[in-house]
Amino acid sequence: MTGPTAEPPVTNSVDGNADVAVPVVVAIDGPAGSGKSSVSRAAARALGYAYLDTGASYRALAWNLLDTQVDPADPDAVIASLTDFDFAIGTDPEAYFVRVGSSDVTEAIREPRVTGAVSAVARIPEVRAWLTERFRSIMRDTEFDGIVAEGRDITTVVAPDAPVRILLTADEDARMARRSKELTGESAAAVGEALRTRDRADSRVVDFMNAAEGVTTVDSTHLDFDETVAAVVDVVHDQAARSNPTH
Repeated sequence: MTGPTAEPPVTNSVDGNADVAVPVVVAIDGPAGSGKSSVSRAAARALGYAYLDTGASYRALAWNLLDTQVDPADPDAVIASLTDFDFAIGTDPEAYFVRVGSSDVTEAIREPRVTGAVSAVARIPEVRAWLTERFRSIMRDTEFDGIVAEGRDITTVVAPDAPVRILLTADEDARMARRSKELTGESAAAVGEALRTRDRADSRVVDFMNAAEGVTTVDSTHLDFDETVAAVVDVVHDQAARSNPTH
């Protein structure tokens, strides 16, 4: 599928093989409340690219564990559950969905009980390795000319050689304000504490607050949503121009 502003496929190495030509990968990392998901989806739409929300896969697994009464804090049980974990995630930004088996869990995976369980699941190395391979396969096999993939370690572990890598961040006050708007049923204090707890838990696994070498930082603290999307799209176009100076 081709969008009006899509760039041509380039050679990169999401799977560690620099000789394999794959669609353009735009990898976006960042802390909770930075707007990764909504900004990445909108940027994918603007670019005519696919969209991959890697965090949704961890949430889907956490939802499945809770639904099947498997303790998310038991690593052995979680790893064993991967054998029967049947999930699918939509990558068309116009038709996003998350399914576990026959259940549509697109909304359910955002429930507080899932949020409370997902960090324990995401800390398990075997889970991260298993899902990383799924993510790389999705990026490699997309029918779009490119894919915007977002997640906590997307720029450093999942797609460290992606031609465009972005750290999307904002200060804590801005991130808490945005998360509070998303979770209208919770108090500002509860949202703030949940965000800080999530940051502390996830920071044990990945460094999502500091840009790795070669990663472009987009600070959205003082940008509105449309401005943030435009900033991300500009980074993609600038990198494409540098990579294909004659195109």
